[in-house]
Amino acid sequence: MSNGPAPGFKTRPDHTVTVTPFTGRVRVSAGDTPVADTTRALAVRENGYPPVLYIPLADVRAGVLAKTDHHTRCPFKGTADYWSVTAGDTVLENAVWGYPAPYDEVAALAGHVAFYSDRVDIHTG
Repeated sequence: MSNGPAPGFKTRPDHTVTVTPFTGRVRVSAGDTPVADTTRALAVRENGYPPVLYIPLADVRAGVLAKTDHHTRCPFKGTADYWSVTAGDTVLENAVWGYPAPYDEVAALAGHVAFYSDRVDIHTG
């Protein structure tokens, strides 16, 4: 499901957001706790930001994410939902975000989440 065209591109037509398949494996852990493992990640490149890897929710370990009440809005991607990661006795609040109903230009992001790299360990290879 998408939310129609992104309004941000009307005011900033020079801004780009590209979504491409990431080649290789992505593993996410929080300390010693495995959180996600996939070969189906998406790489998102956006003007002025380092690339971000989005992982299918289906490839995130069951029981480690808990949805929070936090939300943000991006004029190019849509409204983001957030999740906390539970690793043993540690809870990493709002360490994960995703766009359940992204704008048309980034519709591929539906069903995927991204992790803050300063909160978890992200390994590629």
